[in-house]
Amino acid sequence: MNNIEPFEDPIYVTQPILPKLENLVEKLKEVWGSKRLTNNGPQHKRLEERLCDILKVPYLSLFNNGTIALIVACQSLRLTGEVITTPFTFAATPHVLTWNNISPIFCDIDPVTMNIDADKIESMITPQTTGILAVHVYGTPCDVKKIQEIANRYGLKVVYDAAHAFGVEIDGKGIGTFGDVSMFSFHATKLFHTAEGGALTFNDKNMKDRVDLLKNFGIKNEEEVMMPGINGKMNELQALLGLEVLGLVEEEKKKRRNIFLAYSNYLNGIEGIKICNNNSEDVNHNYQYVVIRVNEKEYGVSRDYLYTELKKYNVHTRKYFYPLCSSFACYKHLFSSIPANLPIADKVSTEVLCLPIYGELNGYVIQNICNIISDLKQ
Repeated sequence: MNNIEPFEDPIYVTQPILPKLENLVEKLKEVWGSKRLTNNGPQHKRLEERLCDILKVPYLSLFNNGTIALIVACQSLRLTGEVITTPFTFAATPHVLTWNNISPIFCDIDPVTMNIDADKIESMITPQTTGILAVHVYGTPCDVKKIQEIANRYGLKVVYDAAHAFGVEIDGKGIGTFGDVSMFSFHATKLFHTAEGGALTFNDKNMKDRVDLLKNFGIKNEEEVMMPGINGKMNELQALLGLEVLGLVEEEKKKRRNIFLAYSNYLNGIEGIKICNNNSEDVNHNYQYVVIRVNEKEYGVSRDYLYTELKKYNVHTRKYFYPLCSSFACYKHLFSSIPANLPIADKVSTEVLCLPIYGELNGYVIQNICNIISDLKQ
């Protein structure tokens, strides 16, 4: 056994990228000078333009947070009835459907990618189905080709929850160009953030125009309100922070890649611990998360035991995603929520554990975390 003492300071799953405070304060003078704090100001416009280039998307609309963005995405596509989605996701994903009076229909997941299993979607389509809401879990792309083929065959809309997938590309194409709409989260826990915030991306200019109306009360001008809208606008302070953070993202990605490789090296060979590495040659990953799966039979103890023991060392991991959304009180009554219908998702949710990853995490900490995991094996 290694004689490892608990870390003096807590090691969290992530830390936000923070620009130098003096740089941010200097830039704030532009906002103060304009006396424009919201309503599509210059910082907002600049960030939209920058993000279109970085994400390689033709059209983008900024929001105050990702959940409101997804709610508006469903509205913009006029989704009704039933939408097929995954239970292995953050609560916001099915919640946005419920807020739009749409019934979420939970589909089981792929055992490797942990994304919605595209091979199971077709069997769940009914006359009430109007769309598919898929999640690029941990930034690993869904089977976008197969999902689109199904959608085309049945006349369905495709929405992607790309909250984890900032900067991810498939064959050089931005992940936000697939489907009808994609949502990116800019929450402080994400690779790129605006403290709170989000965006929708589209290939269709008309969709961009409709979304821009919907997120601003449906207001076209001082005298015309075109549709019932919501207040989903991003303000100038959020946009300014985002512009400063953008300059740090590429360096952060490089650091996270090295951290991922370090974890892979140290954890390699520990029976029952598998680091999730779903990268393929055609995917440019963003290293948003480091995720392991714990095989209790081979490792000797459960994921929950490992989670609890790591806390004793002041290492704060996350059981992400556990429990399944389908088990929430507001959804467990649904037929698609029956555990027997979701065997892979049910199993995976008891195995996954997100380990700390952020650019400032040093090699000593990573090595000791892995030593603890090794020592806890029974």
